[in-house]
Amino acid sequence: MKLVFAGTPAFAATHLSALIEHGHEIVAVYTQPDRAAGRGKKLQASPVKALAVEHQLPVVQPATLKDPEAQSALAALEPDLMIVVAYGLLLPQAVLDIPRLGCINVHASLLPRWRGAAPIERALLAGDCETGITIMQMDVGLDTGDMLYKLSTPLRDNDDRQQLEDRLATLGCEALLHTLANFASLRGQAQQQDDSLSTYARKLDKAESQINWQASVIDIARTVRAGIGRQPAFSFLDGERLRLLHASATQYELPANVVPGTILPNTDRHCFAIAGPDGVLQVTEIQLPGKNPVAVRDIMNSRPALFAAGKQFSNDACDETR
Repeated sequence: MKLVFAGTPAFAATHLSALIEHGHEIVAVYTQPDRAAGRGKKLQASPVKALAVEHQLPVVQPATLKDPEAQSALAALEPDLMIVVAYGLLLPQAVLDIPRLGCINVHASLLPRWRGAAPIERALLAGDCETGITIMQMDVGLDTGDMLYKLSTPLRDNDDRQQLEDRLATLGCEALLHTLANFASLRGQAQQQDDSLSTYARKLDKAESQINWQASVIDIARTVRAGIGRQPAFSFLDGERLRLLHASATQYELPANVVPGTILPNTDRHCFAIAGPDGVLQVTEIQLPGKNPVAVRDIMNSRPALFAAGKQFSNDACDETR
């Protein structure tokens, strides 16, 4: 089959790499336009573009696929199938109709659970027991197309967003290659989604990453795990905005006079402990403003007073509560 691949981030590049490795014919790679990034705001190619250039594959970067000229250029490729993985642009019906076999999508959830842009983060925040990959025949709805193939994986208590994304990328490659090898039979057995079971996985915003110390410590730990690498969880201590990068929760009853957000006495120099309303959050990795991520044990050696017992995390930089 003549394939067109459309994707942008590293998650998508993993799937493109699998297609290249297994010898599939890729007539073009679509990815979003280069974006300004870093302190110098220099244009930076997406991971998918970098991989395509490395393998001398034609790269196409339209700002939109609603443009008739962009649609004509795609049609001129005469693709049999378009594979979409975290592309980031909407595909109108005119584009979906161009490939002979339509367009398929690799989606990082067990549809119809978590339709939308942030299925990995939402599964973590919701405390789902499992997640997975769905290969879907695309239609104009938001992740509403018929399901061709699924693979699942347990969602472990200590999974963070990056770990889960890496595992789902591996699973997605397996599912995609299986789908291509068995496309005719899978298409004939495609299953419709039950819309009544769907949930919307909207992108996380910064406000959601701010820790609510009145929440259960289990939910606080989920906020930390879901933010890894994209929207890190944060709170304020001594007027500084600290990112909490790795933490675990233990639920038990604390004395009634302990205020949630208060640092507790702790003899373990590999972490510091913060009171929640129903237990303790143990933090082992943080990031100070303008600094690189660092293990708490290293901070304990250089700035031991930073996490002194009795100090209190606050809701904003102006709150001087200790």
